Amino acid sequence: MKKGNLFLYIGGAISAIMSFLIILGYFWTPYSPTAMNVGAKFQAPSLEHLMGTDNFGRDIFSRVIDGAGTTFFIAVSVVAIGCALGILIGSLCGYYGGLPDIILTRICDSITAFPSFLLALVIISIMGSGKYNIIFALGILFIPSFARIVRSEFARYRDLNYIKSARLMGAGSFRIMFRHILPNTFPVLLSAITIGFNNAVLSEASMSFLSIGIQPPDASLGSMLSDSQIYLGSAPWYALGTGAVIILLILGFSLLSEGLQRMSKNG
Repeated sequence: MKKGNLFLYIGGAISAIMSFLIILGYFWTPYSPTAMNVGAKFQAPSLEHLMGTDNFGRDIFSRVIDGAGTTFFIAVSVVAIGCALGILIGSLCGYYGGLPDIILTRICDSITAFPSFLLALVIISIMGSGKYNIIFALGILFIPSFARIVRSEFARYRDLNYIKSARLMGAGSFRIMFRHILPNTFPVLLSAITIGFNNAVLSEASMSFLSIGIQPPDASLGSMLSDSQIYLGSAPWYALGTGAVIILLILGFSLLSEGLQRMSKNG
């Protein structure tokens, strides 16, 4: 087994398991994620409660599945917004250059001039907390990173011989940009998408950890991790289960991306 395939298989297995649990959580959980049972609080992991119960007697496994689904939805939406608008801006800047490149690049520079997490906090403070406000705030902040990558790739490819030949044969700018150049940026974009997904997971978890993200009673991995820290001595399973899911989400997609990149390099 090639080493590159090992990354692919392990990352694919972890991602598949996590994706299955997340999809399952949209339709079914062992218990209601918000149902409280004070008489069953702080129960250790067992066959009845796989990850134990929290300080309100809620099933941690059910809440973790539900919270992971929320985090996954936010991360995918954020990356989709950042990638789509970043590709549009970066392709225009890199292909045409000139004044549009200067204006759009300066706008991206202005966004990245501020600490991204601090800027997200400001946006959330103005718009209010909530799932869709988090998606909007983080999505805007993720645009410059994708735009820079696409811009540099388009600027590198636009003057190559096969692109010049396509122009001489009458191919339009739109066809050249999105049929001939954009596919060549996919290997680089794949890495950026993976990093963006991981950063979005951590950003959402951090916001919820600071109580400015997903609000109770909705489950969130970040808020669950925040709630669990004062019970590390008496109920360590609360933090361990929640933290493990965050780590597995990030680890699975990172290994999967690494495996795919190694496979593409090896042909």
